[in-house]
Amino acid sequence: MTKRLFNQCLCCLLFLSFNAASKEYLIILKDHLFYPSQITIPANKKVKLLIENQDSTPEEFDSFDLNREKVLYPNRKSIIYIGPLSKGHYEFFGEFSPNTARGVVIVGDEGAQHANN
Repeated sequence: MTKRLFNQCLCCLLFLSFNAASKEYLIILKDHLFYPSQITIPANKKVKLLIENQDSTPEEFDSFDLNREKVLYPNRKSIIYIGPLSKGHYEFFGEFSPNTARGVVIVGDEGAQHANN
């Protein structure tokens, strides 16, 4: 019983330490467009994308570069973890609106942490 409790506490501590160390980036989907359409994140770090779909229809976040896809339900927030990534450009798009819902993750130096439209 004590060993089980110890393992549970250890798992909780690891989870909390990861969440405290990960950086969060907010992306809003509105009118079938991602805002900001470009974010810059540090290289070699795992980060959390918090994507808020403000549209009344679902969208699917898709990225071949990031190897991620996730349905974004209307008027809800979704979380996608990416990284650690090497320096470079990683494109993403909305599968249901691929001509308008487009964006890019730019992975730069450790200190890079800005967003542009």
